[in-house]
Amino acid sequence: MLKTKVKASSVANLTDARYFAAWEVEWLGFNLDSGADSCIRPELMKAIREWVDGVKIVGEFGLQAPEEIKAAIGELGLDAVQVGMFADLPALDSLGLGVPLIQEIVVESAEDMDAVAEQMGRNRASVDIFLLNFDKNGLRWSDLEAGHREKLHALCREFQILLGIGLQSSDAAEVLGRIRPYGISVQGGAEEKVGFKSFDELDELFEAARVEE
Repeated sequence: MLKTKVKASSVANLTDARYFAAWEVEWLGFNLDSGADSCIRPELMKAIREWVDGVKIVGEFGLQAPEEIKAAIGELGLDAVQVGMFADLPALDSLGLGVPLIQEIVVESAEDMDAVAEQMGRNRASVDIFLLNFDKNGLRWSDLEAGHREKLHALCREFQILLGIGLQSSDAAEVLGRIRPYGISVQGGAEEKVGFKSFDELDELFEAARVEE
């Protein structure tokens, strides 16, 4: 068992899905944005989910119409929906999705924390969980100065935040023990060959985040 909730994002193959399910992550995210490189066909997503138990399935969307997102929830049996930072939240609210809404906010630089806080404050009535994506711009935990970390800590006290940032196993104690996000986000990826993939770096991180029995 892990000390925090984990969302595995952009899962695209059964190897990833089985690995993350074995670690008892909270969510498996599947990219359903047809314009994204990591997009997965809905038929493949449904086939993969048949092989895993005990995880919640998140549909990850880009700029799809709110009606399309609403329809996918029923058609694909989604447990939650993730949308981007420019999503039409009022339209999604009006449809009544019926499942938790995660909003991804891409952090351009550590200096943008105040702007991120403002956006989260504006959207808090519509969003259940915020995913702060530092990874997309190559930001790692080691890049954050003490002041940035304190701002992030303050945000984690106010909002439910999934933290998507480059973490070493040695960072886990500080992030989980002091910053205390609602959870962390990690990335799935391509297999090295069918049915095979190295998870060494994730193994180290998850071992550091394991609850001692």
